[in-house]
Amino acid sequence: MLPARFESAADLEDAMTAPSPELAADLARAPGDILVLGVAGKMGPTLASLARRAAPDRRVIGAARFSDPAVRARLDAAGVETIACDLLDRRAVAALPRAPNVVFMAGMKFGATGNEPLTWAVNTYAPAVVAETFAASRIVAFSTGCVYPFVPVAGGGATEDTPVGPPAGDYAHSCVGRERMFEHFSRTHGTTGRLVRLNYAVDLRYGVLHDVAGRVLRGDPIDLTTGHVNVIWQGDANAAALRCLARVTTPTTPLNVTGPEVVSVRRLAETFGRLLGREPRFVGAEGATAWLSDAGRMNAELGPPRVPLPRMVEWTADWVANGRGSLGKPTHYEVRDGRY
Repeated sequence: MLPARFESAADLEDAMTAPSPELAADLARAPGDILVLGVAGKMGPTLASLARRAAPDRRVIGAARFSDPAVRARLDAAGVETIACDLLDRRAVAALPRAPNVVFMAGMKFGATGNEPLTWAVNTYAPAVVAETFAASRIVAFSTGCVYPFVPVAGGGATEDTPVGPPAGDYAHSCVGRERMFEHFSRTHGTTGRLVRLNYAVDLRYGVLHDVAGRVLRGDPIDLTTGHVNVIWQGDANAAALRCLARVTTPTTPLNVTGPEVVSVRRLAETFGRLLGREPRFVGAEGATAWLSDAGRMNAELGPPRVPLPRMVEWTADWVANGRGSLGKPTHYEVRDGRY
C-alpha cells in the first residue's frame, strides 16, 4: 500500500528505501558486496540504503568525495560503509575494495557550461578509470536519456536501439563518452554490465514535478518549449538499477529507466493548479520534439514502476503546498541547447 502523503524527509526516505521482494530476489542472484561510486549525489544515499535493507547480510560500501559531511553521517547511520575517494584519482580508485557488484553514479551536469574540461573528466575519464579497475566486477552505470537525439513527441520516445546522437552541448556529448568508456572496457575485458539511461527521477524535494508545482504555487511562468517529459519515482529508479546487477550482459548494454507515459507539461501544470488552487501561467508553445525515452524494455524485464504518475503528482502537490523542503536543485528539464 502506498501512503497518502509524507510528513517529513525521514518518512520519505524510509519509503524510498523499503525493498520489494523482487529486489531482494534479484540481489540474491548477484552475490557479493556492493560498492556504490559517487554515492553522495541526489540519488546515491537512498540507493545505498535501499541496497543495505534489501541485502542486510552483505557489505554495502559508498565512495565519494563527501563534500557535505552530513551525507556521510546519514549513510554511516544507515549501515553503509563510507570511504572518501576522488574518482579522478587513479590511485585512490585502485585502493577501493574489489566488490563483485559496482554501481557507478558519478556525473557532472550543472555547471558544465563554462567548465567543460572538468565535465569531460568526470563524465568520461572517471568512468574509464573505474571500468579498467573493476574489470572483474558486474558494473551497472548510470547514464541519461540525454544521449539520445530529440525525438517526435507523438512517437513514444527513443528505444535502446535508437542511435545515440545528442543534439547539443558538452554535457550530453560527454555522457555519450561515459557510455563508450564502459562499452570499450566491457568488450576489452569481458566485463558484465548495464547502462541505466535514466529520464527523469522524481523525489518530492527535487525533480520535474517539484519544479512545475513550485512554479504554479509561486505564480512563475512555465516555459512550454519543452512541453513533454518522462518521469519515474526515485525509489523505482534506484530499485531498477540495483535489479540490473542480476541482468548484466557482455558486452554491457543500455536500459531505459523511466515511467511508461509521455507527460504533458501543460496538463501537469493544470493538474497542480487544481490541487494547489492556483492558475498556472504559461509562456511559449510546445515543440514537436523532446528528450523522451521508451520504457518498454524495462517493463518487460522488471515490470512497471511501483508508483504511478497520479500518486507522484498528489504527493508533490501536498509536499510543496505544506513547504516541506527542497534540495534547491532545479532539473532544468526545459533546456534544449545543452547548456547547463
